[in-house]
Amino acid sequence: MAEAVVIRGLNKQFSSPDSPDRTVHAVRDVNLTVEPGQLVTLLGPSGCGKTTLLRMIAGFEEPTSGDIMFGDRRMNDVAPNRRDAAMVFQSYAIFPHLSVYENVVFGLRLKSLPAADLKAKADRILEITGLTAMQNRSPNQLSGGQQQRVALARAIVMEPKVLLFDEPLSNLDAKLRETMRVEIRELQQRLGITALYVTHDQIEAMSISDRIVVMNGGVVEQVGAPWEVYARPATRFVADFIGKANFVPGKVVDGGVEIAGQKFSLAHPTDQPNGSDVELVLRPEAVALSADSGVFAATVKRAMFLGNVAEYLLEVDGIGEWLVDVSNPGEVGLHERGSRIFVSPSQASLHVLP
Repeated sequence: MAEAVVIRGLNKQFSSPDSPDRTVHAVRDVNLTVEPGQLVTLLGPSGCGKTTLLRMIAGFEEPTSGDIMFGDRRMNDVAPNRRDAAMVFQSYAIFPHLSVYENVVFGLRLKSLPAADLKAKADRILEITGLTAMQNRSPNQLSGGQQQRVALARAIVMEPKVLLFDEPLSNLDAKLRETMRVEIRELQQRLGITALYVTHDQIEAMSISDRIVVMNGGVVEQVGAPWEVYARPATRFVADFIGKANFVPGKVVDGGVEIAGQKFSLAHPTDQPNGSDVELVLRPEAVALSADSGVFAATVKRAMFLGNVAEYLLEVDGIGEWLVDVSNPGEVGLHERGSRIFVSPSQASLHVLP
């Protein structure tokens, strides 16, 4: 049965390698609850503390302070091999001299299971991960995606309560990453395992997660469902890190906002006082573009055709530069550089930063 993972006031401090007298806070005051069966992604740039946090949960790093709980059990002093958790690494970490089958059953052999039970468990996991036909191959006969499946099969055959992923797809090409993230998500949901997943890839995080934990400088900036951290970011960092964003200056006016003299209502009213200067987040796809009419006039500074979308960089009169994405550009063609056009922001998508 899957277990909840509860993090309470977790901190990790190191002495700086450059200056031993200086303390580096790799993880600072993290509080997080992962419900049983959820997949929660730790997302952020390099050095933000996400891997350190994952390694503390796995038992490979010792917290400076705070608690790690699996269900009602405090895990701080429990050895990694007794935590009922399994890790899938970026480097696969499979044994090159063993067959696929022997890699998968390696951990089970250490448990001294009866041969029939061992084979039954292995056969089931090989079938679930699509490796049955490859079980006698050596790792050097497998593609990168197949090797990652072996690493995943070796982890889940142990029937862990918690499954941990440390950037497992970063060594794969873009198309294979898309396929594998779907497979990982479907497998995690089918087995109902509680999972924590580390990545710096925003699309990967949004496509597989029940919730996303956005980290920056060892601190959790926001925890929320993928749509929430994208559409309603809690900080400027989250808005800028998750996808593309335009930051638009405005003023709170009668519960709405005023941008360059134009008034807009808000789908989610701000608690900022009337007359306050604010910064709004406007996603590129939330702007309508027209050659004939709109709210603001603009000049095309750059136009890029990307197949399913055209990406424009516009100079909006009296406001500044905006990125605008237009879907299905093959139907209407591109507006050339230097063209004068009109843009209209979607009121429902305007979000005032706290």
